[in-house]
Amino acid sequence: MIWGPVVQTMVMTGASRGIGGEALARIVDAAPGAHVLVVVRDAARQAWASAFDEVRLVEADLARLPDVASAAQHIARLVDSGEVPPISTMVLNAGIQRVDANGRTEDGFEPTFAVNVLANHVLVRSLADRLQPRGRVVITVSDTHFGDLRHNLGMVPGPQWRDPHVLARPGAFDRPGTLRAGRTAYSTSKLAAIHLMHEYARRYPERVVLGYNPGFVPATGLARDAGPLTRYAMQHVLPLLARTPVVGTVQGAGRQLADLALGRLDAPAGAYVDRDRVARSSPQSYDPARERQLWEAAERLTGRA
Repeated sequence: MIWGPVVQTMVMTGASRGIGGEALARIVDAAPGAHVLVVVRDAARQAWASAFDEVRLVEADLARLPDVASAAQHIARLVDSGEVPPISTMVLNAGIQRVDANGRTEDGFEPTFAVNVLANHVLVRSLADRLQPRGRVVITVSDTHFGDLRHNLGMVPGPQWRDPHVLARPGAFDRPGTLRAGRTAYSTSKLAAIHLMHEYARRYPERVVLGYNPGFVPATGLARDAGPLTRYAMQHVLPLLARTPVVGTVQGAGRQLADLALGRLDAPAGAYVDRDRVARSSPQSYDPARERQLWEAAERLTGRA
């Protein structure tokens, strides 16, 4: 087994609960002395952080791109001043799924696309130069981007690609106030994340940029805004299927994410890692022209152009 670089400084999102919280505990245990910078929405409310001496909280609402940019600038200053070593790993695990597709952030973006795509872009673009050679960027994606029954269990509609400037704004899908539209926005955002992962791998050949698919894992809090019946099923019914190949557990997915972040699981740059193995993502996810278009749109939408 090939091990990645020694973890010195790790930047992580989506570590407050669920898969990310499990991965964080494993990372801290496996990499004593490492600096872990966790980007969270409300640092004052993260009581769990007191359990980790190695963890420093950086406050940012990932749905507000100016917040994300400020957090990235703060992290960059920590590295540039020598307060923390150069970044060895970025784990971009945060993601949301909404009950509609007509929400609007303060910046005017559709929240799912803002958090699942644009926030990651701001962090990658702002911090890639502080990432060690062969440093890792792990982006949590989803097999819902396949859009078939095998991968989404009939619960999440497949992605519907649009011009990225349309996807970034409210009302990109039919009947945007419905749950179906909200879940379509989710699967489409995860397809977009894979597209950008491929583009990052091309543009940052000295870094190892990967996509991690945990599969279907209930009880993560992803569906916390859904109706009571869906929340009950996610918390109490679907976890009973965890011993089947279809459904995973928070503990198992957290271990896989930690292994990938730590380099215990070897994968080439640009790879799609399905749970614990390198695999092919959907045929439609390999589209260099679309990936370049999305990069250019993300640059403009985030003020990087």
